[in-house]
Amino acid sequence: MNITSKLARAGLCSAIAVTLAGCMTSTPVYDAHFGEAARTVRAMQTLNPNASMNSDPVAGVDGRAATAAMDRYNTQFRTPQADVSAFTVGISSGSSLDSMGK
Repeated sequence: MNITSKLARAGLCSAIAVTLAGCMTSTPVYDAHFGEAARTVRAMQTLNPNASMNSDPVAGVDGRAATAAMDRYNTQFRTPQADVSAFTVGISSGSSLDSMGK
């Protein structure tokens, strides 16, 4: 056998190995745990899992006070606040090293 046929055989074997490696499935372990992090975080953020079964009225703010508070909150967004120019941020009235006692 000459070197060309050996290289051709090695190239063919490498191509077959790469092709078969692409068909290999390695995700069953990952698929079994898919979404586990999201479910864990959602469970950690749930304060009372049985809150929907509680039929007692909410204690605290009555409806009129809550409505008034929400109305006051919403009115502050109707007129935009005056923006301070971005170019004046960080500019002071002129302190120097002499006025700092140095």
